[in-house]
Amino acid sequence: MKTTYGIGIALGLAFACVATAGENWAQWRGPAFNGSTVARGLPGELSRENVLWSAPVPGPSGATPIIWNDHVFTHSPDESGNLALIAMDRRSGKELWRQEVGIGNKEKGRNNMAAPSPVTDGERVISLFGTGDLAAFGMDGKPLWKRSLGKDFGRFSVMWIYGSSPLLYQGRLYIQVLQRSPMPADYPLYDGKPERESFLLCVDPSNGKDLWREVRKTDSTLESQESYATPIPFQGKDGTQLLIVGGDHVSGHALADGKEIWRARLYEKRDDWYRIVTSAVTHQGLIYASGPKGQPVVAFREGGKGNVTDTAVAWRFTESPTDWSTPLVLDGKLFVLDGGKKVLSRLDPATGEKKWSGKLPVREVIWGSPTGADGKIYLHSEEGTVVVCDAGDSFKVLGTLTFEGEGPCRGSIAVAQDQVFVRTAKKLHCFGRK
Repeated sequence: MKTTYGIGIALGLAFACVATAGENWAQWRGPAFNGSTVARGLPGELSRENVLWSAPVPGPSGATPIIWNDHVFTHSPDESGNLALIAMDRRSGKELWRQEVGIGNKEKGRNNMAAPSPVTDGERVISLFGTGDLAAFGMDGKPLWKRSLGKDFGRFSVMWIYGSSPLLYQGRLYIQVLQRSPMPADYPLYDGKPERESFLLCVDPSNGKDLWREVRKTDSTLESQESYATPIPFQGKDGTQLLIVGGDHVSGHALADGKEIWRARLYEKRDDWYRIVTSAVTHQGLIYASGPKGQPVVAFREGGKGNVTDTAVAWRFTESPTDWSTPLVLDGKLFVLDGGKKVLSRLDPATGEKKWSGKLPVREVIWGSPTGADGKIYLHSEEGTVVVCDAGDSFKVLGTLTFEGEGPCRGSIAVAQDQVFVRTAKKLHCFGRK
């Protein structure tokens, strides 16, 4: 069933009346770092009754909204073209406060400086923008600290504008900056100083001061040095590591100091223009990472030290690869989205065997990553069509909902507190039981 959402018309999602304890969505890929949450009673049908609120946002952003209890946070360029963190009341959509973090939005291609998602631990909310402006605020909007990574380490050297989101994990803030060196003079933030280092940075979230900074070397060239991915924690048999994807490789790093423990090449082919967009995902001792532009999704076994390219590969999935959508793990199942071809596939996470795949009912591309909860998968297309799919044993589209005139939509959908949050270029929509 398809429904159209016109200006001033409220359309929504019909929710099963099942009471569950809500779970927060505190950072880009949610509470499990894999795009899923344990929420129940979520929508599988479409109706007019269950849009709780729709709140305007001043501009487009590829950031995913984050939610903590009754606060919703989103990034946006404001009416003056500056970069703002906006806090809303989850119950009503009312804007609670707005803080300017950076000055001077820029756009290139399909991206702008507001692409990274904010992150919170319930005590503070932290914003990072493509300008390199990094700031923390109390939940009431009170400024706590602010700094410029551009001033400290040089402006970001990323062709289509920096888009990595920060990771807040076990009381530390982790930021990856994998970038091109030397920086070309036609890049959006060129400052006349072409030399750059790619690095992993650990910051004390209470005061914004560096705890450590580890340079990450690569033998990749030109744009292939660049990454839009986000660091992901992995708890394995050898302890907890940070997983980094970029520069043609996936690598594991120590939490204590960022030192590289192992690395593996994602694909055999070398290409000057193989930038990485997707982050890593993990499940039961396997690490999944995706190569760009037709390269496979690869599963790596945990463990090992040094270069494990020849020993760690468990399987490769080449039939329907993903260029820019990070895979989803939901209820022990692995889902891969080819956003360009609009094909969603379910794989056996242990073997890579395809269980099913299907064509999504949208004409335009899907830039975000799939979100999963309650046996359902949520996605939305560039022009604002939300697609809900069944995450069961066969491909099935449960319904669609179109937000006419609200594109471009390039982030991912968030699920928290038994509600669904969809960010378009013009509004943030909240769906749930009334």
